[in-house]
Amino acid sequence: MDDSELVARARRGDQDAFARLVRRHQGTSHRVAYLVLRDETEAEDIVQEAFVKAHRALGGFREGASFRTWFLTIVGNEARNRRRSAGRRLGLAVRVAGDRRSEGATPSSEAVVLDSEAKEELLAAIGELKEDDRLVISYRYLLEMSEAEAAAALDCPPGTVKSRLSRAMTRLRDSLVEGGTRA
Repeated sequence: MDDSELVARARRGDQDAFARLVRRHQGTSHRVAYLVLRDETEAEDIVQEAFVKAHRALGGFREGASFRTWFLTIVGNEARNRRRSAGRRLGLAVRVAGDRRSEGATPSSEAVVLDSEAKEELLAAIGELKEDDRLVISYRYLLEMSEAEAAAALDCPPGTVKSRLSRAMTRLRDSLVEGGTRA
């Protein structure tokens, strides 16, 4: 069952349909909240609050729109509001689950260590970027959103995502070169 059908059922009061939406989008929404807050517990709280808000606002969900994008926008806004109200200093720490290796290929222990070190260096460099740069890179590449989805989640036109992404990648590349990592 796709999201639009689950949303339609949830609007009619089907709690199981909404529970399926929660399960389907919980991991991604948690990563979005964590990108902004950099705190595991806070991210979990935000995701729960965002699901409650989304449930209450289902009546206003535009038919034909992407539930994922709509919901991640709620999560992102809630997380930014929480961070602003707490006055916390931002950073980034992203846990990207699983390597994208070809099936059946078993990497050597050396390759695993090198991959892990490279990933840590990259995530640390992303974490040093300004919030707008971190979010556009994270949404587009770490969460694998399309440009349109990232634009909707960031509440800006797709062209703005392209230009922000280009500038953010340049700053990331410069940061990695300054730090001695090959870009």
